[in-house]
Amino acid sequence: MAGSIGAAASYWTLMSPYSQLLGPFPYRRRTTARLVALTFDDGPNEPYTSQIADVLAASGIPATFFAVGACIERHPEAARRLLREGHVLGSHGYSHRFGRCIGRDVVRNEVHRADEVFARHLGIRPVLFRPPWLLRTPALFTVAREESLQLVSGDFAHVLEVFQPAPERIARRAVAKVRPGSIVIFHDGFDAKGGVRAATVAAVALTISELALRGYEFTTVDRLLGIGPYRDGDAPTAGTTALRAPSATCA
Repeated sequence: MAGSIGAAASYWTLMSPYSQLLGPFPYRRRTTARLVALTFDDGPNEPYTSQIADVLAASGIPATFFAVGACIERHPEAARRLLREGHVLGSHGYSHRFGRCIGRDVVRNEVHRADEVFARHLGIRPVLFRPPWLLRTPALFTVAREESLQLVSGDFAHVLEVFQPAPERIARRAVAKVRPGSIVIFHDGFDAKGGVRAATVAAVALTISELALRGYEFTTVDRLLGIGPYRDGDAPTAGTTALRAPSATCA
């Protein structure tokens, strides 16, 4: 029993989307405005990242993509398209390997290697950082302070979305979780390996349609949290839907 309690406590502290025990890790913004930020992890992953971009473009919706450095190296043009179309890119590290998420030196190396890829291919260095699997340790918060990063959590659209259940199931669960100020996590890739994401593409279209019917407007994480998306002031934002989140505190 004690072991089970300890494991549950460790999971909550280190990997729950909602725990703030180690430091600020916003998963939504407290507000009464019907604003929601759609986010995508583990890409770019073609053709699915581009298909999601097509869905977003059809509705004029901006989103936030937490991209893996190694995946940008494989699909740089997909990442450039996201920037051209006004989406915001955050960092998801370079390799998306569990062992690269623990100690201070390896976390710092993951951030720096990813930064180098973002700078070389896209001319930006993201402020937003989402750790793989939402895994955080004291070392992560130390590095985030040193590198002026904003750590970002969110609410998983569907806990099994990475295994691609039916689009209707993903969308139904995602919509049920949304509250004003929510940050919703989808996956356009899988770890740093790619993977089929056809169900996610269809689920995103369904989710957008239903949330729009419920009166939600779509924004990016940086706007929702009221911060700049990139360091050094280099923020290509032409083409976004300019939505300003009201003043509020993070959850």
